[in-house]
This record gives sequence, C-alpha cells and structure tokens, in this order.
Amino acid sequence: MPFEACIVIIVIALMVVALMKELVRPGMILFSAMILLMVMGIISTDEALSGFSNRGMITVAVLFIVSEGISLTGALRFTARMILPKRRKAIHWLYLQIALPISFFSAFLNNTPVVVIFAPIIKNWSEKLQLPASKFLMPLSYAAILGGMCTLIGTSTNLVVHGLMLENGMKGFSMFELGKVGLPIAIAGLLYIALMGGLLLPGKRAKHMTKNQFKEYFYDVYVTEKSRLIGQKPVRGFLPDLRTVKIEKLVRNGKEYNLEDEETTIEENDKLLLRGTSETFYDLMNSPYVKLKGIDNLDESLKNKKLKQVEAVLAPRFPGLGQTIGDFDFYHHYQAVVMAINRNGERITDNIENIVLQEGDTVILLATEQFIKNWSESKIFYLTSYIGDVSNGTNKNKKILAAVIVLLMVIGATIGEHLPPIGPNKLDMFWFASLAAIIMVWTSIVPHQRYTKAISWDVLITIAASLGISKAMQNSGVAELIASTAISFSQNHGPIVVLATIYIITNVFTELITNNAAAALVFPIALSAGQQMGVDPKPFFVAICMASSASFSTPIGYQTNLIIQSIGNYKYTDFVKIGLPLNIIAFIVSLTVIPLLWNF
Repeated sequence: MPFEACIVIIVIALMVVALMKELVRPGMILFSAMILLMVMGIISTDEALSGFSNRGMITVAVLFIVSEGISLTGALRFTARMILPKRRKAIHWLYLQIALPISFFSAFLNNTPVVVIFAPIIKNWSEKLQLPASKFLMPLSYAAILGGMCTLIGTSTNLVVHGLMLENGMKGFSMFELGKVGLPIAIAGLLYIALMGGLLLPGKRAKHMTKNQFKEYFYDVYVTEKSRLIGQKPVRGFLPDLRTVKIEKLVRNGKEYNLEDEETTIEENDKLLLRGTSETFYDLMNSPYVKLKGIDNLDESLKNKKLKQVEAVLAPRFPGLGQTIGDFDFYHHYQAVVMAINRNGERITDNIENIVLQEGDTVILLATEQFIKNWSESKIFYLTSYIGDVSNGTNKNKKILAAVIVLLMVIGATIGEHLPPIGPNKLDMFWFASLAAIIMVWTSIVPHQRYTKAISWDVLITIAASLGISKAMQNSGVAELIASTAISFSQNHGPIVVLATIYIITNVFTELITNNAAAALVFPIALSAGQQMGVDPKPFFVAICMASSASFSTPIGYQTNLIIQSIGNYKYTDFVKIGLPLNIIAFIVSLTVIPLLWNF
C-alpha cells in the first residue's frame, strides 16, 4: 500500500472516531482532517478549497435561505395545525395523516426547519389528545428523511453527489430523477411506520393512555390583587378558575398550608406551585388572577419586546449544573428567565428557585428572538421548541408570496434543462434557487439582517471539507484500492453485488458520522469501481444518495434525529429497534429498483 494511502486511511479513521465521540462540531473535525491532508501534500491548496466553490454545496447554502423564508412566514406552522387530526383514531391512520404531508414538504424544503417547526406542534397536539408524544416524534423525523429522498433538493446529500458528478464531467440528476427509487422507498417506509410504529415505539398504546402520561411542568405564581381566586377553596388541588393546572403547594408569609384542609382558602399574594403542560404557560401568562413569578426577573427594556416561549433541555456542557435556579443567573448569562421546569416526570414539591439544575432538565424560558439566534445550535442547550413567529409571520400576503416563489423555483428547476440557456448559464437548480433566495430577501420575507443566520455554516463546512477529503482519497489511491477490493470480492456476481457493497459502506458511514460526509467519502470509491469495471457508475451514485439519507438506526447520523431525540426523550436503543428494519427495507427496495431503472 502506498505511503500516501496509509496516511489518508489513518486520518479518516481518526476523523471517524472524533465524529463518533463528538469532540467538537462536525464541520471543524472534517475541516481539520482536510487541512492535515493539505499540509502533508496529499491534496493541493486549490483542491482543498475547491469544495467551497462546489455547485452542490452553494446550492445547499441558498436553499437554507429559501427554507428560512417559508419558516418565517409561519406558513408551515399554520399548515401543521391544519393537517393534524382533530380527534383520536386508530394509530396507523394517525401516522399516515401526519407523515404523508410532512414527507411532501420535505421533498422541497430543507428537512431541519420542517422538523423544528412540526416537532413542538405535534408534541402539544399529542398532549391535548392524551397521546404519548414519543409515538409520533420519531416518525416525524423518518417521514422528513423519506420525503427528502424523492427529489434533488429534498436533502443536501443529493445535491452533494449531484455537484460531484458535475465536477467529474458527468451529467447530474434532474429534479425528480431520484424519485424513481426514493418514492418506492418512502411508500414502503411509511407503510412500515404505520403498521409497526404503535408496537415498536416507546410509550403506551394510545387506548391505554391516561391523563398523567405526558410531560408536565411546574410553575411558580402568586395571586394578584383583586383576583377572583381570593376566597376560593382548592378541591383536590384544583380551583374553578384554574382548571388546567393543579396546585402542588401553597405558601403564605413563608408558611406552607395544607391543601387538604377544608378551611384553607386562597388569599392575595399567596405563592402557588402549579403543575400543568407546556401549553399551560399561555393560560398563566394571560390570566388576570395570577402572575408568573419569573416575569419579575425580566429587564424593563425587554418587557416591551416580543417575547417567546422557549423549551430547552440542559446539555452536559451547561455551566449552571449543580446550582439552584435562584443562584444561577439565567438572565445575566442568556437574556432569558426560567418560567417552568420538568425533570423526567419527577414530582417537584419545592419552589422553582430552590431546584438544583441537572443534566436533562427541560426548562421553559421566556426569551427574545436573540436567544434563538445565539443558542439554537449550541452544545449548552438542546433547543427543543419555540412558539411565536417573528413580526412578518402574520402577514398573509407574504405567506402566499413565499409559497408562490418556492412553487416557481421547483417548476423552474424541473423544466430548466429543457429551456434555452441565458448567455453561458444553464437554467439549473442553482440558478432558480439563487433567484428565489434574493427575491425573498428583497421582499423582506427573510429580513436582510438575518439572511446569514439562516445558513447552517457547520453543514456547509462539513460538505466542503468532505469534498476535499474525497479528493485526497482519489489522489492517494485509497478509493481505487477499496474499489478493487470490492470488485475482486464480488467479481463472480457482477455489478449488482458491487452496488450492494457501495450501499452498505455508505449506510454504515452515515450512521456513524454524518450523511454529507458519508456521501462525499464513498463517491470516489463508486467512481473508481465504475471505471475499473467499465460500466456506467450512475447506479452507484444513486445508491449513495439513498444510503446516505437512510439514517434511521442512530440519532447521530442525521440532524433531524438529534432534534427529536431530545424532545422525545428517546434512548439510543429506540432508534435501533424501529430504525434498523427501516434501513433493511430501504436497502432491499434500492437493490431491487436501481438496476431496473439505471443501466450499468
């Protein structure tokens, strides 16, 4: 084995370990690996930088802005509330009614904002119907992934492979070409979720659910002057004018009163510890009878701003672990105040300010838009949901305009290859997506101050660095070596076995590292395999697209899985139990359909 090939293999092995252990952000890990290979002379400076000008990578960046425009108008949030079932029915019908429209949206929008917007809405919807949210959040992520496999723009990995094909002088994919195999996978996957989700996903079956089997929060309030609660007697912890919450504790002048005592009545300025769902927050915020204690901690300058409810899980790196909420100054650190807390269903009997913060605690914060900008991708918080649109979200005209822009973008990208070029430029996906993005900014659908915030720079750096590492695999002979090994191993069985091998290698990579990195790393192997066998490598590239997106068995392979893991309190084994059969289904469908539709 050449010395350069050994270096590349060692660097990639160290990179995979670092990604699995999550030592730093994925983009920095891959960028470091790429720079190391450049310093050692395995790739040139131009080759290292070429990924940052790759058409597929830039298209992903532009589509982040387009997706942000749809998100900011509130169109997705409005649609989510419209499509959710209004009453209980058989759980497999609930799955289909939710998953089908989500898959459709994800075929044309970035998966991450779709899941970020739908997740808290589905969580609150399940609480209202007294259904376990854990039955629906993982299918949400899977439906988004399955929908993204059906179009060129449905997921960034499709655009990465498309960009690599163009760089190597080949014709890329058309808008719906990948749907020939992606749609059968999506149909099979959604049917599997509908039939087996109720059995395999954590949480009791819907018909056995009770009112107390969903997440509850604890709120500190005090009774306001002239409140209608004054003089009322709690009955089993409930009051006629506070029916959505239960009183856990009543404190008056530093003394705790027995709620079971028939003589106990509510008085002005009584401090109450209340228990309710996350939606209770709005009832308490707008109630004239009580006042949330945390409101007093807000700076006067913030009280006039549009505040948002943010539900976040404390990660291991959160600096306030081991301190009480009262001692750790949330406002000083994050310009946010704690309004309520949940601790894995544990009953809380002390005032919120005296609770010692622990890893995994879910807190409801009152914060501004700035909190979401600063901490939405932080390792300190797992941001799980926020409710409330930005100022232009209520503008109906902008919702319609944003939808029309996206529709025209999709139509243009679909028929663009049949239209005459404008000067030297083909009317491809990048052309239409770029035009859509700038229209959204200039029409203020996306505020110009935050267009850069819409872009996930870590994802882009991951993609660009992956392309540089991919080039190193070609230069060093690693890609050719792996391809030769795969071909020799399966030489008596033809290209279909090589196709299966490439699919499995990609799928293992995507479950262990990231989908974009997996696609970029396996691409040169597939290219070399096609060249050595004298066949068209396009079926191999289609397999890479499907396999790199089919990340169902682990939470780390796909960003949407990480999002719903924290919201749904899923264990790693939950993903394996329901995701592994889905991986196998995607593999079988791919190996059946790809050879029939793409000739070697």
